[in-house]
Amino acid sequence: MPPSDIDDSLIRADEQNFTRPVPRSAGAQMRFLVKQLKSTRETARLLGISQRTVERYVKNQIRHPKPALATRLETEVRRRWQPLVRRRARDRAARTTGLVIETRARFGFTAAPGTTDDGRMRRITQHLPPEYASRLFSAQEAGATEAQLRQITAEALQEIYFKDNGARATGLLVEFTDIDYVDLAF
Repeated sequence: MPPSDIDDSLIRADEQNFTRPVPRSAGAQMRFLVKQLKSTRETARLLGISQRTVERYVKNQIRHPKPALATRLETEVRRRWQPLVRRRARDRAARTTGLVIETRARFGFTAAPGTTDDGRMRRITQHLPPEYASRLFSAQEAGATEAQLRQITAEALQEIYFKDNGARATGLLVEFTDIDYVDLAF
């Protein structure tokens, strides 16, 4: 599975807005999923385990899942936790506040002759306006690939950081590669 730096960062940014902690025990997580999916059969199908195993977790007859199941369980719970809080935070970011991106990555450029276009590692912290937040959220919800999310992020950094909203370097095209880390906040 290819790295999903931006997608993962958007999910982590969602979690910063949660108003209650995510359930910690396997039983509580399983009960939450059963309630969300409305059946033990659907929960079992989602997690790749038997329906009986789900029922045993719900009754706290099993308390400690194997590491692979624990990871899947926590991932699915986090994905579904507090959807209204998540939606409100994303709507606010897409309409008014925008995003803050902090990244360390290699930025290469296609620029006019006589200028440097060699890529180099840069650490950038930049506020991105709401229109780019909206584009990122829409693309993620539509199932965009990591490459598509990187392209949107590169366009945003190109316009806001490198071109200073059109005030300089008008012919510059930015390549966003070799991501060391990406953190998004809204």
